[in-house]
Amino acid sequence: MVQISQRSFSAGLQLPGVHPVLQRVYAARGIADAAQLELSLQGLLPFSLLKGITAAVELLLPVVTQQKRLLVVGDFDVDGASSTALAIRALRLLGARHLDYLVPNRFDFGYGLSPELVQVALPMKPDLIMTVDNGIASHEGIEAAQAAGVPVLVTDHHLAAATLPDAAAIVNPNQPGCEFPSKAACGCTVVFYLMLALRARLAELGQLPQPAPNMAQLLDLVALATVADVVPLDYNNRILVEQGLRRIRAGHASAGILALLQVAGREPSRIIAADFGFAIGPRLNAAGRLDDMSLGIECLLSDDAGRAAQLAQTLDEMNRDRREIEQGMQAEALQYLSRFEADDNLPTGLCLFQPDWHQGVIGILASRIKEKVHRPVIAMAADEQGMLKGSARSIPGLHMRDALDEVDKRAPHLLKKFGGHAMAAGLTLHASGLEEFSRLFDDVCRRHLSDAQLQQRIETDGELSPAEFSLELAQLLRWGGPWGQAFPEPLFSGDFRLVQQRIVGERHLKLVLQPKGSDLALDAIWFNIDPKVWPQPQAEWAHCVFQLDVNEFRGRQSVQLLVRELVA
Repeated sequence: MVQISQRSFSAGLQLPGVHPVLQRVYAARGIADAAQLELSLQGLLPFSLLKGITAAVELLLPVVTQQKRLLVVGDFDVDGASSTALAIRALRLLGARHLDYLVPNRFDFGYGLSPELVQVALPMKPDLIMTVDNGIASHEGIEAAQAAGVPVLVTDHHLAAATLPDAAAIVNPNQPGCEFPSKAACGCTVVFYLMLALRARLAELGQLPQPAPNMAQLLDLVALATVADVVPLDYNNRILVEQGLRRIRAGHASAGILALLQVAGREPSRIIAADFGFAIGPRLNAAGRLDDMSLGIECLLSDDAGRAAQLAQTLDEMNRDRREIEQGMQAEALQYLSRFEADDNLPTGLCLFQPDWHQGVIGILASRIKEKVHRPVIAMAADEQGMLKGSARSIPGLHMRDALDEVDKRAPHLLKKFGGHAMAAGLTLHASGLEEFSRLFDDVCRRHLSDAQLQQRIETDGELSPAEFSLELAQLLRWGGPWGQAFPEPLFSGDFRLVQQRIVGERHLKLVLQPKGSDLALDAIWFNIDPKVWPQPQAEWAHCVFQLDVNEFRGRQSVQLLVRELVA
């Protein structure tokens, strides 16, 4: 049973000119004064606070001033692709000409700058290797590159291990001793800040190209990466996302992002942060999951609308394939879990594995199962060497990377490598140790998570009065963000009469709801419902958790409720 509660908020918050409901929403998200809603670029943290950025700029200077050869080593997710594209685009704007990139294919090389990937990189004759969205854990790869005479500049945002790699320079807000306040910066943001610092240094030296390039034109990439990587939207990140969204709405996005929006059926002038996560992100990720992320990077690098459209169409088709693979894997996982539900003996920490699962889709599978059972999940697939690659997703109360570290300390022979964040991580496991690892992981989860933490909770922003089910408020809420991780989209709850309920599109529940004490009739829809539970023709009343949304049909706008939970 899902527990529904209202978020606490400071009733004393006064924001002049802001709708009372929106004031309540902001207060519940920690907004203390109107200044925190001012999302101009002037509010960004300065790049000077990033440890190592001066040394990093000096390493990059010859790439621009002497046309040295730079190789950018990226990652196979949206943040990695965006970081790679931003680095290339920014350095071109600043005058660099000898730029190349390399992204490890997850099936051949795995994550990060490995010694094997260095061997692929060396024939490209780089004078400098720069990692983006990876590198903080690439000790052996960095050692191999520098032993071959190629210095490595690491830009990353992932948590560091006990020791740092011996790189020529490291820029990472999460490295020890870094005073940059926004520890929630994604990899693309770190690269963006580095490019701001490089631009400033070139201006000091009188070597900035004229007319001077405006780095703000790259904020569409930063906004995409920030939302798609599901990092917390602290104040600095909200500025970056909002400014990126404004550029896209004004028609100033890169050709690749515009093409991806088009294949997803999204109107650029009305894009919101959620579109990055639900429309663009999955299509880019499909390249890295099923094939090679270079396809996604080329889409983000393209300045030709026709070429970008072709690439976006290919990515869209790959995403459809990914969905089919994922649905089959999810059905197998749920079938496996059904045996536990009968005995009420579901492990606290779940490890799932099938020999034929697709290595590129296990991350999505782990997320889907975590949402269903509300407990930490690791989904695994076998690679060609007989190792198990795992993708882990956590819930509040368990720091996933720390949990893996705890397992590693108790059984050092099990894990070949691991890394990640509090809510998501990756690992490589010796196949023979699956049973022992599953038992230890479950034990660690049991010790860190209480029964109360395993109870799924939905926090809402309270009820709405009948007068507040208005198009005006729905519009204010839509544009009142950006909403995202740690700054969640407003959710409301209340009791409703179920006037109509019917299935549309196989798995969606279309409803007409009447708020208690009102004669309003509101259209509502609940996507991807469990057809074994809904519809319930006998149910007359239900408690509903919903978003107040704007529905557009044939040029007409109306209020629509997006249902998130329905309890009859």
